[in-house]
Amino acid sequence: MLDVVWLLVSASLVFLMQAGFLCLESGRIRSKNSINVAAKNISDFIISSAVFNILGFGLMFGASYQGFFGLSDFMFGDGASSKEIAFFLFQMMFCGTAATLVSGAVAERMSFIGYVIITIILSAAIYPIVGHWAWNGIFQSESQGWLESLGFVDFAGSTVVHSVGGWVALVAIILIGPRIRRFEQGIHLPQGSNLPLSGLGVLLIWLGWVGFNGGSTLSLTEAVPHILLNTFVSAVWGGIGASFLFFIHKRYVDVSQLLNGVIAGLVGITAGCHVVSTSDAIIIGFISGVITVLGSYMMERCKLDDALDVVPAHLFAGIWGTLAVAIFGDLALIGTGLTRLEQLQSQVIGILCTGLYCVAVSYLLLKVVGLFVSLRVSKDYEEQGLNIAEHRATTELIDLLNSMQYQENKADFSQHVPEEPFTEVGQIAKQYNQVIDRVTQEITSRDDALSRFKESEMRKSAILDSSMDCIVTINSDGIIMEYNPAAERTFGVLKRQVEGESFIDLFVPEKDQASILNSLDTGFSTSGGWLINRRNHFQLQRGDQQIFPVEIAITKAANEQGGLQEFTLHIRDVTRHVKLQQKLRFLAYSDPLTSLFNRTYMTEQLERALHNAKERQTRVALLFLDLDKFKIINDTLGHKAGDELLCEVADRLTQTVLKSDIIARWGGDEFLIMLTETVTEARVSALSEAILDIMHEPVMLLEKPVKVGTSIGIALSNVHHDAETLIQQADMAMYWAKQNGRDNAKFFQPHMAKEVTSHFQKEQEVQKALDCDQFYLVFQPQIDTRSGAVFGFEALIRWQHPEKGLIGPMDFVPLAEESNLICRIGEWVLEKTLQTQVNWLESGITATPIAVNISGRHFISEGFLAFITDLLKRYEVPGNLIKIEITEGVFIHDMALCIEIMAGLKALGVEISVDDFGTGYSSLHYLKRLPLDTLKIDKSFVCEIGDQAEGDKICEAVVQLAQNLELNVIAEGVETSQQAEVLNQLGCYLHQGYYYDRPLSETAARVILKAQQSHTDIRVS
Repeated sequence: MLDVVWLLVSASLVFLMQAGFLCLESGRIRSKNSINVAAKNISDFIISSAVFNILGFGLMFGASYQGFFGLSDFMFGDGASSKEIAFFLFQMMFCGTAATLVSGAVAERMSFIGYVIITIILSAAIYPIVGHWAWNGIFQSESQGWLESLGFVDFAGSTVVHSVGGWVALVAIILIGPRIRRFEQGIHLPQGSNLPLSGLGVLLIWLGWVGFNGGSTLSLTEAVPHILLNTFVSAVWGGIGASFLFFIHKRYVDVSQLLNGVIAGLVGITAGCHVVSTSDAIIIGFISGVITVLGSYMMERCKLDDALDVVPAHLFAGIWGTLAVAIFGDLALIGTGLTRLEQLQSQVIGILCTGLYCVAVSYLLLKVVGLFVSLRVSKDYEEQGLNIAEHRATTELIDLLNSMQYQENKADFSQHVPEEPFTEVGQIAKQYNQVIDRVTQEITSRDDALSRFKESEMRKSAILDSSMDCIVTINSDGIIMEYNPAAERTFGVLKRQVEGESFIDLFVPEKDQASILNSLDTGFSTSGGWLINRRNHFQLQRGDQQIFPVEIAITKAANEQGGLQEFTLHIRDVTRHVKLQQKLRFLAYSDPLTSLFNRTYMTEQLERALHNAKERQTRVALLFLDLDKFKIINDTLGHKAGDELLCEVADRLTQTVLKSDIIARWGGDEFLIMLTETVTEARVSALSEAILDIMHEPVMLLEKPVKVGTSIGIALSNVHHDAETLIQQADMAMYWAKQNGRDNAKFFQPHMAKEVTSHFQKEQEVQKALDCDQFYLVFQPQIDTRSGAVFGFEALIRWQHPEKGLIGPMDFVPLAEESNLICRIGEWVLEKTLQTQVNWLESGITATPIAVNISGRHFISEGFLAFITDLLKRYEVPGNLIKIEITEGVFIHDMALCIEIMAGLKALGVEISVDDFGTGYSSLHYLKRLPLDTLKIDKSFVCEIGDQAEGDKICEAVVQLAQNLELNVIAEGVETSQQAEVLNQLGCYLHQGYYYDRPLSETAARVILKAQQSHTDIRVS
């Protein structure tokens, strides 16, 4: 009874191996197939047990037919003894184990019906037959299987169980094919979803193997402990062997290979665990582990997809274990009576026959079944997972994966996947949702950025297309990549015609192509051609080979690695700009009227010429020309005639000088000529004479020949001269030429500078005298000889210099005439005269007119009439108390302006006299037109009375002219009684001169007026 109990315990332990295989396979395959694997394992055991009960046990252990199959004990159970039942249960567990091996190898792609069919084939037609060949005698002592009779030994089924399952698994692998993408390049299917569970499965299998090998004794004998020791030792070293080899190859420990090594060690020792020593068991186990790793590599190399490495761990290790019986087994313990070689031969025959039978039968039957039933699931089912596809079963993880799959298929991540709280999958789902939210946020941000980028690109494209500048993009070889519309217009070639062509070959002139190519090779970073990020002034050619000036700016773009480089050329056609610059240069350096050079250009060239002359130790000559009495021509003939005269002068000067000489219009009627080549006094003198000669020729102005004189000042440079000094010296020399008769040329001499300096100092002194009130007035009486009374005064200016004493008007008035100082002096005299009138009126003196001399410059100056008006209003003096005396020369400047001013003065009551009449441009024409009151006979004619007959006649003519024009006439400069008598005889009764009185102070004049007023008052009374 003890043996029966032991056999039942062993059967229970082998049954426990089913749980181990379920855990092992579930942990080693992907989770989407875990339920399918569990269902398959249970179904395998159920079906194999049923078939073994009905048919398999009889074929395996029934009365043998010629040692090939059994003929009795079908539908085992009825009438069997307890020992027989224990044996049946034990063997039924073995059959289930063989069936489980096959289904594990083709997991994840075989249909469930395929599992069932293979289990039936193996349980009914393969495993029982091979088992009969090797083990029939252990149940039927009177008969043996044919392999058993040859001495074939397979103690616990290295071949009968494991090799049989391995052979059928190999055929199924070949027929069904690998999993989808299993051997695609770069694809690595995960080796298990739960390796800890697989580890638990191996431990359960290891525990079950106690019954597998220990129970194969069929009784509890003393051999059992040794068998179990060998079993455990081999398993241990099987794991070591597999891990060692894999680590040597891959340099890390793979858990899957470790588990396979343990199983291989168990399989390898199973055939001979009862006849080998413990040391032999170590060797057998270690080699088994090595074989399973090598077998796994070979299967992968042959692209045979064994999901759980069943073939290497069970078939290859089983073959090795079967051979190890003959190699390591104790022949006495084996008890076949064969020699070791004969035993090895028997083992080989058993292996080959078993393999041939298993392959042939399984291949044939599976092929036939495959004609009617699909052994493999569809591609969609395989990718979906067999849990759902075959069993409509789901898990929390599968639900998560399905939700993810839905999101992937619909590309809709707006809804979260379901989250189950407090579970690992729920935490994964929560984290996944957070990741999706972040990804969605990033995608939204990226979409926004992309949208902004597209908008920016649209704006850039619009700018590119609307840009007035050419924008051309080239690569590092100079090939055109982009070419905007402005470039099409500028170069006269369409984009489609130039895209992909070399920009340098098309648009760079041939003479410059080599340098630009070299510049491109260096990324436009050398100074030999164009420079990046600089404005390069260059010349390009259009499609018609026309050369034109451009301005080129270059920018560079490169990828992050710097390998791909592009250059953008911003090209501006500056043809118009260059022409404008040339025109501006002409305007900047040329006189618009004469087209000669102007003051700016002459100054720059003179400075440069003086610098060069100093370095070369040569000289520069400068001629300063001024047209004599040009203002008179301008005023009498008009500005247009004056302009024509200036242009004619410019032409004559251009014809006279050398090409190396520079002519400039300095301003107004002034010209400068600079000589830099062969400068000698002789050459300069000859040129001056030539200019004077050519200028003597009359100029036709308004169809009238006009002669114009020219005054020339000449200055020669020395090492100390600068441009300003040389010009000043030439100007001084020209002024000296004018002072010495005009129409001549003078070289600068040092004393000229002194004269000019003195002239300037006198001007400054006059200015200071005005500011410091150093001037005062004297009043010369004007006498009516018919009554002997004073009818008026002429105000005369005097200068009381604090150092030089009294200075007469002839010493400073001509100097003031040359500048605007004369206007200030005239205003001062007018204001002092009105102040005198106010003083006299306040003293009770009868109002007496005072005449004031006004220069021609002051008279026609802007604001003169307004000044007189304001002055009379401010002092509240009537206009008839002042008289304005002007010389007749003022009328030739602008007759219309003079008439306008004089009419304004007449409206104020101011009388107007012509001073020094007869010495200027006397003309009846202006005497008729101008609103005059008085003519003053110049003293030069008065002083000739009595001495020269012409003096009497001139005075007589003036008097008659005045009487005919109904004008008053005054004779000035009367100094003798004879002059007074003759003038009275001629009808001129108004006199002024030393004969009557010298100029008086304001006090003396007031005394005369008071005395005259008292005398008049007495006479009236």
